[in-house]
Amino acid sequence: MILNQGIPLTYTSLLIEQTDIVTVLSIVVVIFSVLLVLGVRKSYKLKKENERLNSMDTTIKDDKEKPYKDFTDGHMYK
Repeated sequence: MILNQGIPLTYTSLLIEQTDIVTVLSIVVVIFSVLLVLGVRKSYKLKKENERLNSMDTTIKDDKEKPYKDFTDGHMYK
């Protein structure tokens, strides 16, 4: 047993101290803050690219603007 080997085992050595909790929580806050900053940065970049793509001159005609083309002319079963 541990008690018989001369190592004193007390209840205070089994408890987690407040400084340990604060250290772990600080590390967790730093990690999540970095992830939050990276997410906001990615969102900003995607928004900028979306605005750039929307501002490009894309002249794709709608189906309503195109004249009707009869697609059955070349069909062999009339």
